[in-house]
Amino acid sequence: MSLPDYRSSGKQPAKALTLHTPIVQLNVGGHLFTTSLGTLRKFSNSKLADMFNGPPKLRTDAEGRYFIDRDGTHFGQILQFLRTQNISTEHVFELHKEAVYYDIKPLIKALEETPQFFGEMVGRRQFLSRVPNYHENLEVIIRVARAEAVAARHSSVIVCILKAEEDLSKYNDAIDSLDTKKESVVSFGPWKAPTNVNDLLDCIKMDIEAKGYKVTLQPHSTEKGFLFKSYNFFYKLTFTWW
Repeated sequence: MSLPDYRSSGKQPAKALTLHTPIVQLNVGGHLFTTSLGTLRKFSNSKLADMFNGPPKLRTDAEGRYFIDRDGTHFGQILQFLRTQNISTEHVFELHKEAVYYDIKPLIKALEETPQFFGEMVGRRQFLSRVPNYHENLEVIIRVARAEAVAARHSSVIVCILKAEEDLSKYNDAIDSLDTKKESVVSFGPWKAPTNVNDLLDCIKMDIEAKGYKVTLQPHSTEKGFLFKSYNFFYKLTFTWW
């Protein structure tokens, strides 16, 4: 069966997709593409192929192009894969989301085998799953920083990193060296993984920046006593608002 011929006042209908009209004009969220029907149907069990098979599923825009109401930023990379089975190493995670949406299983598999995807999903995220309350703590950091941002260009949160169980026994002495009435402290750890403190700090900074915030991270120092300096558990995370 051919695809629909949706009509609207004053607009030209799209041509029916048949074996005699193999060239397809697409509008994917405002991004325009030209491809063949065979390319779109490359993997017959995908959602994308199903859009161009069987009963009417797609509307057309004012120019008669088939319209997919989806961000089309990375749709060209999808077409590249359908045509050549080659994948781009740029925007791997964004492209993976689109591949999942269109249910193109060979593309999903190829993306999940890239070094970027493997490192994120198998390396970094597996590590973070072993850090208790990691994502909850990130939200606490952001809430505290926003609360302290009134009429200020910067706000800071002290991050306490306790990697090993034995660090817990030193925590109370170390926290006493802070002026807790002025400093907000969010603690992470301990965790059971070979990854070190700097790796966790990188993750904290990376994930907060991924939410759109501008932050800097540095060791936090104080003039109060030798205990604090010897423990070195604390880091200052500074948000810049303008």
